Amino acid sequence: MTDKIAVVPGSFDPVTKGHLDIIRRAADVFDIVYVAVLNNSAKQSLFSIEERIKLLAEVTEDLPNIRIESSSGLLIDYAREKKAKVIVRGLRAVSDFEYEMQITSMNRVLDENIETFFIMSKNQYSFLSSSIVKEVAKYGGNIGELVPTIVEKALKEKFN
Repeated sequence: MTDKIAVVPGSFDPVTKGHLDIIRRAADVFDIVYVAVLNNSAKQSLFSIEERIKLLAEVTEDLPNIRIESSSGLLIDYAREKKAKVIVRGLRAVSDFEYEMQITSMNRVLDENIETFFIMSKNQYSFLSSSIVKEVAKYGGNIGELVPTIVEKALKEKFN
């Protein structure tokens, strides 16, 4: 029997508790979960790819089936390379769905054998984004409920 392999992609700049919730829930379902740290050219990143990988590794160290890597090409090519049959995406709101539907449709054109599974975020994370976290952290607001402690510390260091 082959392993059930999935990819959870994202920029994770920085990783939030919402991201972690999706990663943990995927880890409960799949044998191996590759967390693909993507460089989104449309966004100015606060953390380097290496810093994001390090933070993700620290906050998922209790999950033995998680593999954290970076990817700069097409997500579908990365999924194929890892022999993943599934891409896992988190959905927060209806507005996410439209964007995700476009991406999923394009991925299906590129490889119809790789499915996209959507996991609805928990209610307490439905508003949460890395952009919001960075904005609040920049002005010294309390982000302790939004990110793991190690990420909160890294954000404070970035903005001091």
